[in-house]
Amino acid sequence: MRVLLLSPYDAHSHRRWHKGLVAAFPEWQWTVLTLPPRFFLWRVRGNSLTWAFSEREKLEQAYDVLIATSMSDLSALKGMVPSLAKVPTLVYCHENQFAYPDRREQQRNEPMVISLYTMLAADRVVFNSAWNRDSFLQGAKAFLQQMPDAVPDGVPESIAEKSNIIPVPLEAHWFEGGEQEGRNDRPFTIVWNHRWEYDKAPERMFAALLALHEAGLDFRVHVIGQQFRNQPPVFAEMYPLLKDHIGQWGMIGSDDDYQQLLRQSHVVLTTALHEFQGMAVLEAVASGCVPVVPDRLAYPEFVPDACCYPSYPDDPGRESAAIAEHLKTLCTRYYNGDLPAAPAVLDLSWSRLSAAYREEISGLA
Repeated sequence: MRVLLLSPYDAHSHRRWHKGLVAAFPEWQWTVLTLPPRFFLWRVRGNSLTWAFSEREKLEQAYDVLIATSMSDLSALKGMVPSLAKVPTLVYCHENQFAYPDRREQQRNEPMVISLYTMLAADRVVFNSAWNRDSFLQGAKAFLQQMPDAVPDGVPESIAEKSNIIPVPLEAHWFEGGEQEGRNDRPFTIVWNHRWEYDKAPERMFAALLALHEAGLDFRVHVIGQQFRNQPPVFAEMYPLLKDHIGQWGMIGSDDDYQQLLRQSHVVLTTALHEFQGMAVLEAVASGCVPVVPDRLAYPEFVPDACCYPSYPDDPGRESAAIAEHLKTLCTRYYNGDLPAAPAVLDLSWSRLSAAYREEISGLA
């Protein structure tokens, strides 16, 4: 089977997904086209123009299946390269623009429309979580209701009818060494492993940790993840107050060091305000960490209710207090030798999910 795969905004999660997909089915003939993850608004609007003129020879070859991420300008690309219109198409949706926090400085309408048209131009649509699917369909419906006239009925419903949910799988190495010796010889250790940006709500994490410090609890925290030139000031403000508890701070140099740190930690914490699957949390859980997550977004789909704290997205103080209470309980249980085991997430591995991907893709061919 000959497969054309398009990833026009090839960010880390998109790249690991398509590399895993190619590795899972080496018997298929793959042609993969990617574009770098920068200049977001131009990339999602201009990828069809870029590829139609720079990769036309590859695009006009014979394919059995076309797979594209939802960042693709698929309807325009099929118009500019008519031979693609005949190829059965699957669109994979890692995230959706309808569920991102509003930012006045960024115009989101055009990316919303492009993703909507892209899914309408597909034969099948696969989302990585039910939260992603549901928020897309609800957002698309609300968006179309704002249009002045000539909006056809049943647009979101037509996408729902041809959709499925298959998460981005975890690679095998995340499941190795989760019971590493020495984990229980350390102070109670929390890891917060996210991009240092506002949508990850770091101020809620720091407020909870400050409450643990003021309660006199013995803990360590690793605050790690990708950093940017402009980042929330709470990181610089809180470091002096919590420095006696801080282990790793900032980006970890290598993947091996990162996984080793996860294997030596007890809890992974997230305070995200938007997350469509939560790969960073799931990596840590596979490595043996107990998740502490809000009971919102995609998290309840992947971890047990006992690992979720009450969600108050519009009340940071109340949510921080809920996080602190949850962490205090786990800290006490750890020092009493009663820390619960990390939940099993093996069903999210490539070995378990490859059959679902095969069925979706082969069914189109």
